[in-house]
Amino acid sequence: MELKEEEESEPVSPTAQYLSSSTLSLCILAILEFEQVLDDSLLMQLVKDVFLSISPRFSSVMVRDENGAKQRKRVEVKLINHVKFPFCPSGLSPESYDKYLGDYISEIGMQQLPQSQPLWEIHLIRSPTSHAACTLIFKLHHSLGDGFSLMGALLSCLQRADDPSLPLTLPSVFLPSTAKDESNGSIFTRVLKIFSTVSDTVLDFCWNFVKSTTAEDDQTPIRSGDDRVEFRPVRVATMTFSLDHVKQIKTKVVATINDVVTGIIFLGTRLYMQELRHDSSNAKSTALILLNTRVFRSYESVKDMLKHDANAPWGNYFAFLHMSIPELTDDWSSNPLDFVVKARQIMNFKKNSLAVYLTARYIHSTLKNTSMGMTNLIGPVEKMALANHPVKGLYFAVVGAPQSLSVTIISYMEKLRVSVVAEDGFIDSQKLKSCVEHAFEVMLNAKVETKFLNSH
Repeated sequence: MELKEEEESEPVSPTAQYLSSSTLSLCILAILEFEQVLDDSLLMQLVKDVFLSISPRFSSVMVRDENGAKQRKRVEVKLINHVKFPFCPSGLSPESYDKYLGDYISEIGMQQLPQSQPLWEIHLIRSPTSHAACTLIFKLHHSLGDGFSLMGALLSCLQRADDPSLPLTLPSVFLPSTAKDESNGSIFTRVLKIFSTVSDTVLDFCWNFVKSTTAEDDQTPIRSGDDRVEFRPVRVATMTFSLDHVKQIKTKVVATINDVVTGIIFLGTRLYMQELRHDSSNAKSTALILLNTRVFRSYESVKDMLKHDANAPWGNYFAFLHMSIPELTDDWSSNPLDFVVKARQIMNFKKNSLAVYLTARYIHSTLKNTSMGMTNLIGPVEKMALANHPVKGLYFAVVGAPQSLSVTIISYMEKLRVSVVAEDGFIDSQKLKSCVEHAFEVMLNAKVETKFLNSH
């Protein structure tokens, strides 16, 4: 593989360098489930003609220039090194293929991508599982971009299944009030707002700094606390929730969808912890939520994202938000919606703090000292297709983090797909999945109490 010296080089950001260092190496697995089998030759042609043209980063490697600074340099891409067609045994049941797929995801999740070639792979599993006729796995190194960037890249490869000439649409994103909105208030109100933000930021930053450097969560059924946990195999379990049902819960407590989903996951996690070790239901446990720090949150074309003055630029633009997982009280079943209310209260406090923008340099220790990671993405409302092959479902996972547990959420066709990525042999991912599903059902069927309507 020879470097094309005539190509312009691109500096590698400090975050991207750290995400591909010996200290930390994160990858995003995007899994697409198809209604019909993809042909091998068609996939190779699509990768060559569509995928590689999305971004120069997909055909670049990191090298050092004469000054020792890391740059991205274009190289010749040998597709045979990147596109994999693993052998699959024939004649098995869909449930057996589910296990085969789970084992395969665990296997490729542990493998390091070679630094001598562009940091991505595509794997086609041609065996029918209980969810799909075939499964396509994109393994993309986090140094190429964050989930927002890579989702934008993915959407540029896909079309609407019902009418490819129409653009895919995404759910509306409501952003926080801007300074312009606040300008209508009195000077006294604005001064109080500034003081409150500064005060919250100082308190939150001090707590975040301690959590990122010295203070560790307790060892519990969801946190082994072992060194090098990022190199251990993981097991992925997914579940699907109706977005309409989530909105029903949302109206009960006057919260956001993010608040509801966070509350469901927190309650399900505490139930799992209690089932495995009763005293751990009140243990010190923190969730680390990944936030997109872009001002504009709607996906743009990759061409626009790559511009220097892009509203939603390509790259890694994220920060961490620490959230203490509420303790599980003895009477939790009488007020399960309290978990959503508490999630909303913590979120509102954190939104009034700028500390999330100040702690990104401590990525490894921040992850290691907390109990779980959470991140979410917005997917299209309509069914997608790749070269007229409809996509039945999709989900994603982040691997390589020094945590025993992470949870990812993505919306697609009015449904939420939640993925539990758990340390294999330490966390029972299926049991945890059942606990989260139980938490969802309990909240959906919970009666509305007056205090929830008045608590906002």
